Amino acid sequence: MKVTAWMSAAAFLTASASGLAAAPEEQGSGQYPALFEQRADLPDHVVYRPEKLAGLGQTKLGVYVFGNGGCSADGTSSRNHLLEIASHGYLAIAAGTIPTPGAKRPAPPPGTKLSAETPTRLLSDAIDWAQRENERADSPFFHRIATDQIAVSGWSCGGLQALAVSPDPRVKTTIVMNSGFFNDGKSPIEGITSDKAMLNQLHGSILYVLGGPTDIAFANGSDDYRRITQIPVALVNIPVGHGGTYMQPHGGTGAEVVTAWLDWKLKNKPGAAAKFVGAECGFCRDPRLSIESKNLR
Repeated sequence: MKVTAWMSAAAFLTASASGLAAAPEEQGSGQYPALFEQRADLPDHVVYRPEKLAGLGQTKLGVYVFGNGGCSADGTSSRNHLLEIASHGYLAIAAGTIPTPGAKRPAPPPGTKLSAETPTRLLSDAIDWAQRENERADSPFFHRIATDQIAVSGWSCGGLQALAVSPDPRVKTTIVMNSGFFNDGKSPIEGITSDKAMLNQLHGSILYVLGGPTDIAFANGSDDYRRITQIPVALVNIPVGHGGTYMQPHGGTGAEVVTAWLDWKLKNKPGAAAKFVGAECGFCRDPRLSIESKNLR
């Protein structure tokens, strides 16, 4: 099915709907029950973290910075996904704020000039804040953040924001979800960059998580994957379309894949790599998804 560039961009900008009252509150399934909050010292962001920081002991929080679907200002639109990751010992930070319950962002009418609600710089601001808080003596995060363990991620339009921030040398791995640079090399979304040449600036490692052939971003993300040759890269397809599994219980299969990737690429946890590589590659035998990779060790 042929989809016009405008339809693709519109889908990227309407990928998230708040649904704040539509699902029961979660705390994730990991070792550290999580919460989300807005903080005066980090405006325009929502922070997801283990509820009891003292319970971390000597464990330090890896950092997972997230651009929302639609580049929206709803920092809770993927909250089940982010709470799940935080519950496994991560500090997840989404652009945006906590909206009024029931608030929804309407789709732009045809012909409207498309623009992002959140600027890409908010992802970099989140990294800056995490570094500052780790060194601020009166911060609850003082020396609890692993500032050498930073990932950037995002869904749809937010995935383009993650790609734009990825050249930052502080970023150790990138996770692009239901997204990829537009194949015609142009961005129809004001404030959002789409340039395949930027793939050559990527470093560390990168994971694409797409929604299969019915995902509006399937062609874009698959083309990105084919073009990347200089770094380790994996492509996972979960056949659920562009909407992903973000608001399924515990973030669904997508959050499971992302958590395993973070545990491997940021924390080097025993067994995490075996989900992606090796004779007993766990996800390679998982009927819920398909996986391919290059340069993984």
